Amino acid sequence: MQPINYKEYIEVNPEVRFGKPVIKGTRITVYDVLQWLASGMTHEDILNDFPQLTDNQILACLSYAANKERVIKVA
Repeated sequence: MQPINYKEYIEVNPEVRFGKPVIKGTRITVYDVLQWLASGMTHEDILNDFPQLTDNQILACLSYAANKERVIKVA
Protein backbone atom coordinates (compact mmCIF):
# COMPACT_ATOMS: atom_id res chain seq x y z
CA MET A 1 0.00 0.00 0.00
CA GLN A 2 1.35 3.39 -1.03
CA PRO A 3 1.51 5.98 1.78
CA ILE A 4 -0.61 9.11 1.47
CA ASN A 5 1.27 12.21 0.34
CA TYR A 6 0.04 14.59 3.02
CA LYS A 7 1.21 17.61 0.99
CA GLU A 8 -1.74 17.03 -1.36
CA TYR A 9 -4.18 17.52 1.52
CA ILE A 10 -2.50 19.66 4.19
CA GLU A 11 -1.51 23.31 3.95
CA VAL A 12 -0.08 25.97 6.22
CA ASN A 13 -1.47 29.44 5.62
CA PRO A 14 -0.73 32.27 8.06
CA GLU A 15 -4.20 33.65 7.30
CA VAL A 16 -5.98 30.46 8.46
CA ARG A 17 -6.03 29.26 12.08
CA PHE A 18 -2.91 31.27 12.97
CA GLY A 19 -0.75 29.33 10.52
CA LYS A 20 -1.44 25.89 11.97
CA PRO A 21 -1.50 23.02 9.47
CA VAL A 22 -5.05 22.59 8.18
CA ILE A 23 -6.82 20.37 5.71
CA LYS A 24 -6.88 22.29 2.43
CA GLY A 25 -10.11 24.15 1.82
CA THR A 26 -11.20 23.89 5.47
CA ARG A 27 -10.40 25.40 8.83
CA ILE A 28 -9.99 21.94 10.35
CA THR A 29 -6.49 21.53 11.77
CA VAL A 30 -4.37 18.41 11.73
CA TYR A 31 -4.39 18.69 15.52
CA ASP A 32 -8.22 18.59 15.56
CA VAL A 33 -8.27 15.35 13.57
CA LEU A 34 -5.52 13.76 15.66
CA GLN A 35 -7.36 14.69 18.87
CA TRP A 36 -10.59 13.17 17.57
CA LEU A 37 -8.80 9.94 16.71
CA ALA A 38 -6.98 9.92 20.07
CA SER A 39 -10.30 10.37 21.88
CA GLY A 40 -11.61 7.20 20.25
CA MET A 41 -13.53 8.54 17.27
CA THR A 42 -13.34 6.30 14.23
CA HIS A 43 -12.81 7.52 10.67
CA GLU A 44 -16.51 6.86 10.14
CA ASP A 45 -17.46 8.98 13.17
CA ILE A 46 -15.37 11.88 11.88
CA LEU A 47 -16.77 11.57 8.37
CA ASN A 48 -20.32 11.54 9.75
CA ASP A 49 -19.68 14.66 11.85
CA PHE A 50 -17.71 16.45 9.11
CA PRO A 51 -19.08 15.28 5.74
CA GLN A 52 -16.81 17.74 3.90
CA LEU A 53 -13.83 15.53 4.85
CA THR A 54 -12.64 12.40 3.10
CA ASP A 55 -10.90 9.31 4.39
CA ASN A 56 -7.75 10.33 2.52
CA GLN A 57 -7.71 13.66 4.34
CA ILE A 58 -7.84 11.85 7.69
CA LEU A 59 -5.02 9.56 6.58
CA ALA A 60 -3.06 12.63 5.44
CA CYS A 61 -3.27 14.01 8.98
CA LEU A 62 -1.78 10.77 10.30
CA SER A 63 0.89 10.86 7.61
CA TYR A 64 1.73 14.47 8.51
CA ALA A 65 2.10 13.55 12.19
CA ALA A 66 4.23 10.50 11.35
CA ASN A 67 6.52 12.59 9.16
CA LYS A 68 6.85 15.25 11.83
CA GLU A 69 7.77 12.58 14.38
CA ARG A 70 10.34 11.15 11.99
CA VAL A 71 12.16 14.45 11.51
CA ILE A 72 12.19 15.57 15.16
CA LYS A 73 15.72 15.53 16.48
CA VAL A 74 16.29 14.50 20.07
CA ALA A 75 19.14 16.22 21.87
